[in-house]
Amino acid sequence: MRLISALCLAATSLVSAQTEADLLKNVRQLTFEGRRAGEGYFNADGTKMVFQSEREAGNPFYQIYLMDLETGDQERISPGMGKTTCAWIHPDGKRIMFASTHSDPNSKDLQDAEYKERETSKVRKYSWDYDEHYDIWEYTLATKLFKNLTDTKGYDAEGDWSPNGTKMVFASNRRAYDKELSKEDKERLKIDKQYFMDIYIADADGTNVKQLTDVPGYDGGPFFSADGKKICWRRFTPKGDVAEVWTMNIDGSDQKQITKLGAMSWAPYFHPSGEYLIFTTNLNGFANFELYIVDAAGKREPVRVTTTDGFDGLPVFTPDGKKLAWTSGRTANAQSQIFMAEWNHEAAKKALETSGPAKEDKVAKTAQAPDASLTKGEITPEDMRQHVTYLASDELDGRLTGTEGEKLATQYVADVFKKIGLQPYGDEEWFEPFEFTAGVALGEGNKLVLTGGDAAELKADVDWRPLSFSQLGEIKPSSIVFAGYGIETPDEATGNDGKKLETYSSYAHLDVKDKWVMVLRYLPEGISKERRDDLVRYASLRHKALVARQKGAKGLIFVSGPNSKVANQLVPMSFDASLATSGVAAISITDALADKLLKPAGKTIKELQDKLDTGDLMGGIDCAGLTLAATIDIRQEKKTGRNVLGVLPAKDKPDPHVAPLIVCAHIDHLGSKGGGNSRAKGDDLNKIHHGADDNASGVAGVIEIAQYLADQKKQGKIKLTRDVIFAGWSGEELGLLGSNHYVEALAKMFRGDPNGKLTGMFAACLNMDMIGRFQKTLVLQGVGSSSIWAKEIEKRNAPIGLPITTQNDAHLPTDSTTFYLRGIPTLNAFTGSHEDYHLPSDTADKIDYEHAAKIAKLMGLIARGVATSDTNPDYVTMEAPKNQGTRGGMRAYLGTIPDYAQGDTKGVKLSGVSPIGPAAKAGVKGGDVIVKLSGKDVLNIYDYTSLMGELKIGAETTITVLRDGKEVELKVTPGSRE
Repeated sequence: MRLISALCLAATSLVSAQTEADLLKNVRQLTFEGRRAGEGYFNADGTKMVFQSEREAGNPFYQIYLMDLETGDQERISPGMGKTTCAWIHPDGKRIMFASTHSDPNSKDLQDAEYKERETSKVRKYSWDYDEHYDIWEYTLATKLFKNLTDTKGYDAEGDWSPNGTKMVFASNRRAYDKELSKEDKERLKIDKQYFMDIYIADADGTNVKQLTDVPGYDGGPFFSADGKKICWRRFTPKGDVAEVWTMNIDGSDQKQITKLGAMSWAPYFHPSGEYLIFTTNLNGFANFELYIVDAAGKREPVRVTTTDGFDGLPVFTPDGKKLAWTSGRTANAQSQIFMAEWNHEAAKKALETSGPAKEDKVAKTAQAPDASLTKGEITPEDMRQHVTYLASDELDGRLTGTEGEKLATQYVADVFKKIGLQPYGDEEWFEPFEFTAGVALGEGNKLVLTGGDAAELKADVDWRPLSFSQLGEIKPSSIVFAGYGIETPDEATGNDGKKLETYSSYAHLDVKDKWVMVLRYLPEGISKERRDDLVRYASLRHKALVARQKGAKGLIFVSGPNSKVANQLVPMSFDASLATSGVAAISITDALADKLLKPAGKTIKELQDKLDTGDLMGGIDCAGLTLAATIDIRQEKKTGRNVLGVLPAKDKPDPHVAPLIVCAHIDHLGSKGGGNSRAKGDDLNKIHHGADDNASGVAGVIEIAQYLADQKKQGKIKLTRDVIFAGWSGEELGLLGSNHYVEALAKMFRGDPNGKLTGMFAACLNMDMIGRFQKTLVLQGVGSSSIWAKEIEKRNAPIGLPITTQNDAHLPTDSTTFYLRGIPTLNAFTGSHEDYHLPSDTADKIDYEHAAKIAKLMGLIARGVATSDTNPDYVTMEAPKNQGTRGGMRAYLGTIPDYAQGDTKGVKLSGVSPIGPAAKAGVKGGDVIVKLSGKDVLNIYDYTSLMGELKIGAETTITVLRDGKEVELKVTPGSRE
């Protein structure tokens, strides 16, 4: 379950980023004709290229073409019938090999069927079928005759000849066809032919075949190094969800994994120098394939090559290493074609030399998941224990969204869903990927220059560091003033006791316009607890930045001060869900640098902090004679998380005409470093946060309910009237990212608006978030979202007998709220927080499995009732509690519900508004982006929260929202929270 007040997560960059222009010059599109083209490979002197393209009249599949790069002349090499792929030119230039199915007598029928499928069906995701009729053929240019080099049943393809022309290497699954398979492997072959793929080497004419690899899963895409001594290839895990780059000697010895990225890394190719390889990976996003290079020993972190939108893959160097060709979707119509560019070899070497050491391979360390087929159809404590123990194990590393641990967790749930008879329901089979911002890091362009006094160029991350919410770019030289703690209370502000707050202003009689303002980070150390409680709402870094911006400051300089006794004087590089800039440059500096800035005024940060810490105010100080200039460069790190979804259809297939029930829980947790959401301190912060209760327990409940209902249906004990979708959401701890992605995509698809309501599209949402630490009672939340819940709880708990506390409110810090705000009745099961919440000590041994199983059984019976009912539960609109989300005693109330996962949107995006609150009465709608409040700019959620504290109850003011690209100003009268 997500901490309501925790909106940030610290993360570091995984790989060195490279500007595309640093390595590629004069990029140009080489092929244009046909539906698509790719896999272009050069002859020995780089004057010709063989490639595949879909451009042949009467054939919807790839055919092979030879292009003369000096004249542009082309000829088709393949026979024009069947499917073809993976061509290569012999070093003598007289022969070409390629893989083809043209000898299959059913080729023409398959072509006709493909055309018909394209005409009558939706656009399908690209997939390779590993047709068993593929053989590798040799074509002689002079005689135009074909010769079969691999005449063996099974998929034989992906071949090339060695540089001296004596050997050929290729990929094949022939072993699945030439030996007796086990019953399990026979079934696997029907659905997963690539599982049996291995690398083979043979003489150039196809004789003397020798198998080089023999491990479960796909080995393919082999290429010789320029000296003919090595082979590179791609190896998939047995499940096919991760691929890495490998190399070996040509006799199969010294097999070595080169990349350890835990992503889909494939299509490797040696640079002719042998110093590094180039390859394709989706490290930056599930569907975002880019080119990377890695040193041949795999000792350094890979370096990114391409940064242009669109698929980039299948790279190959010219024999002299001076040019690169690759397949790219950066075309005008987004269809893949071949591109070429000049390659900067020296820049590539330098980039690899300066990249960090390669990271540890976590994939190889993962534990074997338990066999879900051993669990029972009924819901039992033993089965709950099995699921929780694996999901909360060390090997899953805390299941942080976008990590290998999350992939293993979602894969486990998908495997269980498959074994119990569910059908896949995600965008990518069982999974639904989504991209998110995982962290921020310093870019390479950061610069801070002090002129006057002790002039110096200061070192980023040593003397100073930008804050994640800083305005980016160049800040011209400006003078510097000191403004104490940078706090200013509004004139009409009230304290926690409701009385008018004693004014505090760090800016009295201080002109800061177009200047840098240096302020201390926290609150005065010596003030009373009551005074501290009153001022804390004005002490956040974001609020101090807002005040400085409103006063016209050019930049804000934060200093910790010696009295703060911080472990690190520089503010950590972290980000929150609101990635929007504060609208002002913001940096953190060391105490030593602060003293250097104060030296012209004859002051030190220690003596100033000593005076301010008494609670006394003091006038600002002008650091006369000094100017500061900066360039601020912050890079956001993008990752991909994934939800896992399965469906139990009421009939044979899912029925889109009847509203399904959704049963769900979030599968992610805080990872191996708790980040901003962790409650851990000191060394514990860097330990695995296991998340057994939060929320392996809820996921276990979803699995058990799925198995229970599937078993009931199989035995004929229930007749479902609607489908039941089972979902494990990721990204909940980062701001309900996975569930929000799911509903936004549905709303956009079916309502034409990502913020649209989904009323009627789902019967209800049953969510379980932390059901493993039963104390005195089970809390069922969201009971007020439908009039049926009280009756259903009464009926379904009768045979179970759990003590239950009900709560009407459906506005909760968990995934059920995502659905409630879209017009869907929700019910959430929760056993309460505890001392191990968001700590590494939330482990599997502390779960109360007896009660967890009873809670899952109760929710399973409620699911059974809804899934067998002929009518949908009604939806009841409720106003959000007025005290929800208050900060520092804020009394004004508008009834807006911010989208805390809005990313870098300028302003505050609303996921909804309370239907009878002041904002709704003023005409504010869900999906609006608030850009001004009371005439003052709102750049982010922190601006908004701060300005809310300045509103007067009952006094009409203005709120400006961005709607359909236009600003709309509305009149709103704030209400009271009390």
